[in-house]
Amino acid sequence: MLRFLLIRLGRALLTIALVVTFAFVVLRLSGDPALIIMSVDAPPEAIAAFRKAWGLDDPIWLQYLHYFAAIGQGELGLSMRSGRPALDLVVERIPATLALTLPALALKLGIGIPAGIQAALHRDSPIDRLVMIAAVAGFTVPSFVLGLVLVLIFSVQLGWLPSGGQESWRHAVLPVLTLGIGGAAILARFTRSAMLEVLGQPYIRTASAKGVPWAAVVRGHALPNAAIPTVTIVGFMVGSLIAGAVVVESVFSWPGVGRLLVVAVANRDLAVVQCILLLVAITMVSSNLVVDLLYSVMDPRLRGGGAAGRP
Repeated sequence: MLRFLLIRLGRALLTIALVVTFAFVVLRLSGDPALIIMSVDAPPEAIAAFRKAWGLDDPIWLQYLHYFAAIGQGELGLSMRSGRPALDLVVERIPATLALTLPALALKLGIGIPAGIQAALHRDSPIDRLVMIAAVAGFTVPSFVLGLVLVLIFSVQLGWLPSGGQESWRHAVLPVLTLGIGGAAILARFTRSAMLEVLGQPYIRTASAKGVPWAAVVRGHALPNAAIPTVTIVGFMVGSLIAGAVVVESVFSWPGVGRLLVVAVANRDLAVVQCILLLVAITMVSSNLVVDLLYSVMDPRLRGGGAAGRP
């Protein structure tokens, strides 16, 4: 078990390092922050002084070493726009993002998993077809399109809900619905597939042939085994709580981490962008690590890292 944990932890740390490295290189190659923040009309001396003050005139490999050394000391840099610590700016926005993503996650789980189970238990029935039609529609419609449609219906036409802002709980309804509907559709399809695969196994038929009530077979055998692959998609959704609201926060003018990322990218505020991407990477990798640990508990065969890996 210790070897299993060390291997997973090593992979997690390597993944975070690769993500941070990729983000660092891409941001440095995407444009000169000095020309955007200072404007191209600024005197060349001012632009040169700005680059020197922020270390942008150093070779990229030296900037990279300084960045990783700062991370090792717990420093994630200062915002080029405000001069404040990038971490402080990001932490201030996390509660607003979680105010959307946590209710949306509950909506995904509360609708997607029961719908997928019912569709599998009533395969090829009107219930199954209805769930799958709704799931395909919810999965294929982009979140920004869905958000605009909800605004058009509930804000413009009916006037029931506000179209943006964060003044009250009513402002969160449409963003939460936009985030939750797509995720519920994915969970419904994934849960249905997992349930159908388990229901087709020989041990399910054996239990039914022995006279075990069908409800007991579903509760005692089908649901626990179908839960193992479903944990994967749920873990991904938990890991994307911070990053999953980028588009929705922009559509609804919600002051969360996602909107901060969009603004920081547009302004080439390197420290803020890198801080957010590091936070997202840690969240995603930590979630996947927890999923791996849950898998090892649910199925001890996976602790050896053999062929019985995660689907």
